[in-house]
Amino acid sequence: MKNLKKAIEGRRTYYSISDKSPVSNDEIKAIIDFAVLNVPSAFNSQSTRVVLLLNDNHKKLWNIVKKVLKKMVPADAFPSTEAKINNAFAAGYGTVLFYEDQSVVEGLQKAFPSYSDNFPVWSQHTSAMHQFTIWTMLEEAGFGASLQHYNPIIDEEVAKSFSIDAKWKLIAQMPFGTPTSEPAPKEFQSLEERVLVFK
Repeated sequence: MKNLKKAIEGRRTYYSISDKSPVSNDEIKAIIDFAVLNVPSAFNSQSTRVVLLLNDNHKKLWNIVKKVLKKMVPADAFPSTEAKINNAFAAGYGTVLFYEDQSVVEGLQKAFPSYSDNFPVWSQHTSAMHQFTIWTMLEEAGFGASLQHYNPIIDEEVAKSFSIDAKWKLIAQMPFGTPTSEPAPKEFQSLEERVLVFK
């Protein structure tokens, strides 16, 4: 197994993926279970909800995305949009949907009114940590993934299609599959511009 630094370094955005899996579905589920159990949240709110879509359910999601976008994207531009969705997202093995349970957020706002404005922000923080953890662990398992944000335009149709609780707010979608090509080299800004140290 890779160490944590190597796993973090290896986590990249992959837009070229296949519908093959290097591990079993149970191992994918175990990655998600581990993250949901162990990733922290403000006030131990445990507000993150995760939905794993495999097989026809994975394809169903991306058909919903295309259906919604077809009504919004100019007709002459839609073929390239459809091709990107088909090749970079729908072509994969599965998709992880990240939700935040608003009933938990609202409960904390009522219980701690002085922090009311912060709880929606902190909810986004815990979602981001879950996204990063699952993304990194999927990479370590041999997958390539990317993070997409077709919410909120797909929220209603996705909730209806998968019987998602109305209080769950969709935050992001993570299609994943076995990489079929490597991502381009990544450019880095100077650390001197990004990190300050006071001794």
